[in-house]
Amino acid sequence: MAPVSLDELELLRKTELFAPLSPDALEEILGAARRLEFGRGLYIFHQGDRAVSFYVLVRGRVRLVQVTPDGNQVLMRFIMPGEPFAAVAVFGKACYPVSAEVVDDAVVLCWHGACFADLMERYPELALRAMHVLAGRVQEFQDRLREMATERVERRLAHTLLRLARQAGRRVHRGILIDLALSRQDLAEMSGTTLYTVSRVLRKWEEEGLVRVGRRWVVIRDPHGLVSVAEDLPPRPGSPPP
Repeated sequence: MAPVSLDELELLRKTELFAPLSPDALEEILGAARRLEFGRGLYIFHQGDRAVSFYVLVRGRVRLVQVTPDGNQVLMRFIMPGEPFAAVAVFGKACYPVSAEVVDDAVVLCWHGACFADLMERYPELALRAMHVLAGRVQEFQDRLREMATERVERRLAHTLLRLARQAGRRVHRGILIDLALSRQDLAEMSGTTLYTVSRVLRKWEEEGLVRVGRRWVVIRDPHGLVSVAEDLPPRPGSPPP
């Protein structure tokens, strides 16, 4: 069994997946994990590889990307510290449906899928939480599919930014900063539109004071205003000036 890091034990304790477990259970689960390090730009696994390991990100940032049958790359999700990913490895023989690309130098905890499945048998509350986390991910992707099928592009892009803000945003002086090394092409992939359209909409929103956009970051200056766009509500009076 690997030595247990107190920092990693605290990280697991604060995550949705492991929160209900006792300290002894968390120590056993952490002791069964391997710690792996990956440099920026490397891949933890590739789409189509046999799914053998389940991961929790300890440090850094990872993005999940998928190549469609027609060869287009789609950014599916960013993974932040404390988040699990690649749960498909736990639930039987399968291949990874996405690739996991390291955005910032990353440290991950890694369990063999069969090992983690055994741990869920020993700790049924872990299995229940795992199903809850998976259900949340499925709901997120269903929402994205519905948006792409039914909503105009401004609403889709607003929903994308709000999801990213909930996941990884932090408050700054003039709003909520999304600092994920995001390119406009990334936003286009996540909202199902084109680079040109994303650039046009963001430029319009900057003029209206909704957002501020840098080369690899976005500040949501008026979160309520962006919610109004996402939900197709009337503009809120008193939005900040551009």
